[in-house]
Amino acid sequence: MLKKITLIIISLYFVGCSHSNKKNDAVARVYDEYLYKSDLIGLVSFGTSAKDSIKIVQSYVNSWVKQKLMNYTAENNLSSKQKNFTKQLEDYKNSLMVFEYEKELIRQKLDTSVGDTEMVAYYNKNQKEFLLKDNIVKVWYVKMPIGATNIAIVRSLYKTETANTKPKLEDFCKKNAVNYFLDDSTWLFFNDLLKEIPIKTYNQEDYLKNHRYIELEDSLYSYYVNIKDFKVKESLSPLGFESENVKNIILNKRKLKLIEDMQKKIYKNALESNDFEIFK
Repeated sequence: MLKKITLIIISLYFVGCSHSNKKNDAVARVYDEYLYKSDLIGLVSFGTSAKDSIKIVQSYVNSWVKQKLMNYTAENNLSSKQKNFTKQLEDYKNSLMVFEYEKELIRQKLDTSVGDTEMVAYYNKNQKEFLLKDNIVKVWYVKMPIGATNIAIVRSLYKTETANTKPKLEDFCKKNAVNYFLDDSTWLFFNDLLKEIPIKTYNQEDYLKNHRYIELEDSLYSYYVNIKDFKVKESLSPLGFESENVKNIILNKRKLKLIEDMQKKIYKNALESNDFEIFK
């Protein structure tokens, strides 16, 4: 079998794309159905190793055989009624057509611009929808090699709140830090911060309430953290953290309204044109 597959692989690089009906060109047979060499064209990329090529062809042939055996078994063990999928296929076809029509309608008609005023209004009106499931923070952190000689510079800057502190600290971090994050306008999940900073705590909420500046070290690095703001889970999530979510909700509601209005219009026009009747 291995030798045959190897020969098949070699022949795939030279065989034409025309489908053969000769049984001696067959790779496999299940009852009266055949898999031909030409069916395997393009399966193995040029340059693939012989070992990998054999695995690819072998796997495809085995899958083809198993699928055909299952098809044959199902065909011969189901009643004519069980095999009649006319209604299901018609329903599926109709669903696909309606879906494609609605998708095209949305593509052509949906207004995708969502202004800040609309987002703020929706957020304020529906605050119960935006309760945090996890703790989040705004933070600066710097990760330095343990024993670095210029640690004093980090210590003097990472707690400071003056306007020119951030540019100085960022310039220093670019040259010296292993990693750093100084975007205090962005909310992060506290759990994501813990993947970078080895903070040990069994109660995140209490820890956040009682720690602002954090200095830690392990065997390789020292860490400097300034927690500038935080929100605990079950509290109201900030709009800045939810802006993309709010926008998507508004757009989804517009889509549903667009489709609903289209359905009402079609029904109204058909009613006025006497295009349908409901018999009592």
